[in-house]
Amino acid sequence: MSQRLLLRYKDGDRMNHWFIALMFFLAGLSGLAFFHPSLFFLSHLFGGGQWTRILHPFMGLLMVVGFLVFFLKIWRENLINARDREWAKHAGRMLKGDKAGMPPVGKYNFGQKMVFWLMALSLLVLVVTGFMFWRPWFAPFFSIPLMRIAVLLHAVAAVVLILSVIMHVYAAIWVKGTVRAMTRGTVTENWARLNHPLWHEEVTKR
Repeated sequence: MSQRLLLRYKDGDRMNHWFIALMFFLAGLSGLAFFHPSLFFLSHLFGGGQWTRILHPFMGLLMVVGFLVFFLKIWRENLINARDREWAKHAGRMLKGDKAGMPPVGKYNFGQKMVFWLMALSLLVLVVTGFMFWRPWFAPFFSIPLMRIAVLLHAVAAVVLILSVIMHVYAAIWVKGTVRAMTRGTVTENWARLNHPLWHEEVTKR
């Protein structure tokens, strides 16, 4: 018998998610071209160094705008609560594959929430520092020492964002059935009951 499917993400949310992913990929590659001389060859993907320098901040801004739309819709669901702290105490069981022994969670678990806030914080730092040395528009308003600090913070935030995305992708692949949520918008009822029982209860009651 076919399993009952539950709606997890609407079409608009999924389209925005993949738009953010695309902009992250492009902004990441163009940013890496300037991160170290050995990676400058990546600038050829964007038409050379000059075009890479021009396009990078715009692609970064588009990524931030897309994430902001997502953030405004789901930030309340990602607030840390007592259930999340209890889940974190038993995270070792999850790593061992003992999902049944984990405390029940809602739409997002503690790990997902932490990744969400790491992404939000790193993107905030990226957009603020990026404006500070964006030539020729905003850089003249800041001193050289301040811009040097901004460049350093920008690089650190970029590394944090990349690591957060790697964790996000790995978790989505590791938990079987999760990728379906962002490709088709639905998950099976068994998946919801096993991984997010409180959310499953909420949705099925509707």
